[in-house]
Amino acid sequence: MARGDLTDEEWSLIEPHLPLGERGPIPDLRQQFNAVMWRFRTGSPWRDLPAEYGPWSTVYDRFRSWAMAGVFEQPMQMMIAEAAARGQVDLGLVSVDSTTARAHHHAAGMVSRDCCRVWRARTAGR
Repeated sequence: MARGDLTDEEWSLIEPHLPLGERGPIPDLRQQFNAVMWRFRTGSPWRDLPAEYGPWSTVYDRFRSWAMAGVFEQPMQMMIAEAAARGQVDLGLVSVDSTTARAHHHAAGMVSRDCCRVWRARTAGR
């Protein structure tokens, strides 16, 4: 088990919510789930997935099918409900992290057209 992989206790909570494929051999869902978690924990591209998790394209395809089916929402709702039942949830503080914030083009140093006209007018008389 690699650092950051699910413990047996954590896996026992998540496993019932993961669907099996309709055909083909039964995949190692725990390995694929750990691979998805590794990818989002590190922020690495899919192609940089360590070989211990299997082919990156297989893990990516499994992630896409799980995401489209809403598989990640079910365990999250279950964990929130469990924490609420224990009195361990406080939704009064919610943090949103965005690694990408879109800025206006002027913030990137783009010169506006009006500024160029003024500059041309000032330098034209020289």
